[in-house]
Amino acid sequence: MKSYSEIVDELIVVIRALAPDAQGLTEHTELVGNLGLDSMKVMHLLQEIEDRFDVSIPLNVLPDVRTVGDLAARIQRLLQDHDSAR
Repeated sequence: MKSYSEIVDELIVVIRALAPDAQGLTEHTELVGNLGLDSMKVMHLLQEIEDRFDVSIPLNVLPDVRTVGDLAARIQRLLQDHDSAR
C-alpha cells in the first residue's frame, strides 16, 4: 500500500498538470483557496485521482477536503478500505 507521503507526491504531479502555474505545492496547499481550481477542474482532478489510485471518491466527502493533505488522507483511507475488503 502507498504511504501518505507517496500519495501526496502523486497528487502534486496530477495537480501540476491541471494548474501549471501552481508554485510551491505542499500538503498544506488549499485546492480552491491557493490554486483557484474551479468546479470543472476539481471534477477533472477527481477523475484523474480515481484513475490513478483505482478508487472511487464519494462526492459527499468533498466539503471536508480543503488541502492536498486532506485529499491524500482520504485517498489513503479509501485504499485501506479497499485492501481490507479483499
